[in-house]
Amino acid sequence: MIPRYSRPEMTAIWEPATKFRIWYEIEAHACDAMANLGVIPRENAEAVWKAKDVEFDVARIDEIEAETRHDVIAFLTHLAEHVGSDEARFVHQGMTSSDVLDTCFNIQLTRAADILIADMEGLLAALKRRAFEHKDTIRIGRSHGIHAEPTTMGLTFARFYAEMDRNLARLRTARDEIATGAISGAVGTFANIDPAVEEHVCAQLGLSPEPISTQVIPRDRHAAFFAALGVVASSVENVAVEIRHMQRTEVLEAAEFFSMGQKGSSAMPHKKNPVLTENLTGLARMVRSMVIPAMENVALWHERDISHSSVERMIGPDATVTLDFALARLTNVIDKLIVYPENMIRNMNRFPGLVMSQRVLLALTQAGVSREDAYRLVQRNALKVWETGVDFKTELLGDPEVTAALSPAQIEEKFDLGYHTKHVDTIFARVFGD
Repeated sequence: MIPRYSRPEMTAIWEPATKFRIWYEIEAHACDAMANLGVIPRENAEAVWKAKDVEFDVARIDEIEAETRHDVIAFLTHLAEHVGSDEARFVHQGMTSSDVLDTCFNIQLTRAADILIADMEGLLAALKRRAFEHKDTIRIGRSHGIHAEPTTMGLTFARFYAEMDRNLARLRTARDEIATGAISGAVGTFANIDPAVEEHVCAQLGLSPEPISTQVIPRDRHAAFFAALGVVASSVENVAVEIRHMQRTEVLEAAEFFSMGQKGSSAMPHKKNPVLTENLTGLARMVRSMVIPAMENVALWHERDISHSSVERMIGPDATVTLDFALARLTNVIDKLIVYPENMIRNMNRFPGLVMSQRVLLALTQAGVSREDAYRLVQRNALKVWETGVDFKTELLGDPEVTAALSPAQIEEKFDLGYHTKHVDTIFARVFGD
């Protein structure tokens, strides 16, 4: 986790102190469940809760681990220092390390998902606001980077909203799938611990019991979780790339907010660079890079190995922290994005009337001209616009083959911008509801 790209609420989930607090709660609730079953004395279970207000000494646990070479044993030894050796002798009864590690990891991922879901809801609100603000702001749509036909800036925001709304559903699904716990003991058979203990611990910690685990919770769940993060990151980049294009000097249809005192270049004082969206593109690459290791973690040896462990110690914090930061940054970019409607019209008219070529093509075919001949006539006049910058409509009106099929009034009517925006309200209703 790099502080430059981290926010406190998310990083707190991954702090060692938080992890050890979760480990403690798992062990304490397990003791309660075992006491309820009569497996351990009630007073021993109650004694464990004496540490409920303790701030576990991370340095001390690290010191013990340096000797034991086992993090869970180090923690249990430190817990006994607070609770008392005799009182703590039933802690971890019938459990294995993965019961604690995996259940804790899933709690952390669930909490991280809650933050990411809130982030996404904030981004959706910003996109919706800007979509309605610019619902009728005409801009040119592009395919292959080339002018295609008119659209609106509102539709651009709306399609990003729809994409992020799907991502919100993906995050919620990922959260639900990862919110499981396992307290099933060695190789997952419950031989030394009653399944009721797992049910109790999970209920207390807001999880569902894993239906069947080995000695670990199945990693297909985690693969799906990180894959969802990768898709969200790709959508972040999708928005960022569009904004980067719009901010290019030759385009300048929109731009990131540039604050007083901000500098764009150490060498060229005139520069106003899209640094935030360029940063988002890079952050998206990092989140996606963590998807493949998560996929590779699915295949573990037999009932357990720890080849996944080192991977998850990195990708758990890094993917969630980075995506949290990226979503917050993108929300800020959308909120403050400066839009230039006049430039949008100016860009669209750079090749006068050219973007209406399809309307003329269709009109000619409807007037009885074959599609092949209609295409030839329209392209012949369109190429003049590309090459010399003449007005497309003027060229059509001066082409006797075109005017033989279409009257001047019919040609004129094909250059109405409103034709391209007549279904904007229908699209908005589909995206945002009535």
